[in-house]
Amino acid sequence: MRAIHTSGAWRARSMRPATGWGDDPVDHLGHGTAVAAAIREKAPHADLFAVKIFDRRLAANIQAVLRALRWCRDEGMDLVNLSLGTANPEHRARFVEAITGEMVVISAAPRLPGNLAGVVGVDSDESCPRDAFRYRDGVFYASPYPRPIPGVPTSRNLQGISFAVANMTGLAAQVREAEPSQRYLGAR
Repeated sequence: MRAIHTSGAWRARSMRPATGWGDDPVDHLGHGTAVAAAIREKAPHADLFAVKIFDRRLAANIQAVLRALRWCRDEGMDLVNLSLGTANPEHRARFVEAITGEMVVISAAPRLPGNLAGVVGVDSDESCPRDAFRYRDGVFYASPYPRPIPGVPTSRNLQGISFAVANMTGLAAQVREAEPSQRYLGAR
């Protein structure tokens, strides 16, 4: 399994590797692999598709993000984990076009596309258990922590909104598996 950052997608029961963007499918940062592990922990039967948009730093241009979202849409993905975001309002219309259709995008609430109608916007809540979420004022709140590492204090592990989005994506996959007709999962 490679990095899942843009696409954590669910359909059937077995795990399949996905084709990343570019020639190198390796997760050089480990971030996507950790995000995928947080999703997999909650949705062990989900098909995960990795769509690589990062390479050696946690930054990507808008074209790579939009191309990845369109690929997810065109391939019929059910859920898309997108923990990155932008404050640039010029990208709004392009995000709206890229996320049209049946897929549910789960993204960081404070930024685009997480603050768009129809997107499940997620923010961090350190007091939230990793196997639960809270919903308040149109935003889902989830734990910003990935799975614990034995012998490593929580404060020394990775943490942040990427993992809040991943935890929420895993929980949404549980809802989708239990009730396949559930489309919006409370999205704005």
